[in-house]
Amino acid sequence: MAAIVLATLNARYVHASLGLRYLAANLGALQREAKIVEFVLGARPADLAEALLEEEPVIVGFGVYIWNAEETTRVIAMLKRVAPHVVVVIGGPEVSHELDDQRIARLADYVITGPGDLSFARLCGELLAGHRPPQKVIAGEQGPLEKLALPYRLYTDEDIASRFLYVEASRGCPFKCEFCLSSLDKTAWPFNLERFLAEIERLHERGARHFRFVDRTFNLNVKTGLAILEFFLARMDDRLFLHFEIVPDHLPDKLKQAIARFPQGSLQFEIGIQTWNPEVQALISRRQDNERAGQNFAWLRSHTRALIHADLIAGLPGEDLASFGAGFDRLYALRPHEIQAGILKRLRGTPIARHTERHGMRYNPDPPYNVLATGLIDFATMQRIARFARYWDLVGNSGRFRTSLPLILGAAPFARFMHFSDWLYARAGRTHAIALERLYEFVYDYLAEQGGDAEAPAHSLALDYRASGAKGAPAFLERRRGATSGERGAAPIQRAGLRQSRH
Repeated sequence: MAAIVLATLNARYVHASLGLRYLAANLGALQREAKIVEFVLGARPADLAEALLEEEPVIVGFGVYIWNAEETTRVIAMLKRVAPHVVVVIGGPEVSHELDDQRIARLADYVITGPGDLSFARLCGELLAGHRPPQKVIAGEQGPLEKLALPYRLYTDEDIASRFLYVEASRGCPFKCEFCLSSLDKTAWPFNLERFLAEIERLHERGARHFRFVDRTFNLNVKTGLAILEFFLARMDDRLFLHFEIVPDHLPDKLKQAIARFPQGSLQFEIGIQTWNPEVQALISRRQDNERAGQNFAWLRSHTRALIHADLIAGLPGEDLASFGAGFDRLYALRPHEIQAGILKRLRGTPIARHTERHGMRYNPDPPYNVLATGLIDFATMQRIARFARYWDLVGNSGRFRTSLPLILGAAPFARFMHFSDWLYARAGRTHAIALERLYEFVYDYLAEQGGDAEAPAHSLALDYRASGAKGAPAFLERRRGATSGERGAAPIQRAGLRQSRH
């Protein structure tokens, strides 16, 4: 039984909640009365409510995010019907702004906006002492980081063995990109490096090898970034995997020298380009030296073995389809391993809202608040871009079509893949639940319809199919004249370069 239950719905099981562990770690003496309970999206609300009530809690605190807000709302609604005596406290980025129109905020007993590490502990202390604060909305306190208890000892052995471990060497961000909630921060605050690394050392000694840094600007402080890289280099083995988000136009030589020493498969960088258009960058308060960012990309691909994941955002105010397409082509030419073509989301509280009327921004009223149309991109075109992004993830990012993808893209990657995307949607009628062999067949049919060497699509698809780990040729090639007998019965090609299972 637990008087305080800390709960959230994760997108997947492998995502262990760092936020809940911070809340638990900072409960002080109340920590022994608390329990973390994590769920995965898609479960029945009644089952989740039942599991929570089995703990006989006095307080249930929910971490609410854009991806789980709707399902969490349903769970809370059920809790308040069957157990109205349980005090429900919500917090997290989705409920830190624009509360008036949120059903979840009306259902909850208390809402903590902003950082909840210290404020939640105080509220729990008052509630368990029999005092109910009169104010429903409590502004979270951003106290000095040295006052926070670090949460890493709360990762269990099961977490270490089978889940992503999220860690942070700093909080906040000094940049003001208007689509991001971090634009509301005044600066970035570093944790004490010695204290932080001591905690990471304990995790490493317990067997942790997969660390995902949530710092918004890992490489901004060169001295700190270098110390962290050297820490892991000294403990390198074939299981270690590190994920960092880095600023694209800031890569000093000292960092480069350390990055170049990491072996294949141990390092991943998430690099947010978002847009290459200088006018759009200025409009959304994004500072980025495009030339230097391109040089850093080129250096990372040529001199390191790091996996590069790059982000672009479609639907930004002031950017049309041609500009986004040109940006995609520019990014593709730099050869990142993955390109995430995302659709702009109007996160609650972000300054991007100031462009709504002037630039004709029309957003989905429900999570994930994706832009549906702008003054320069109509709804039908935005739908095409969304399908492009999904199909690019299946074909371009998956690593399953290394030989066939260049045949699709030719010399005009964005235009050619958009053509393929339109064709595929017309054929498949969906963007999800496409069986893998059926996807291979769609790619083959598309390439065959484009003319040229009839043998090339069959040859490339057979190679790609077997490089994924399958043996022989897929059934559809066996049925078609284009399949060559030389491909059948050849030794299977080893799996290589597919999207990392740890990513």
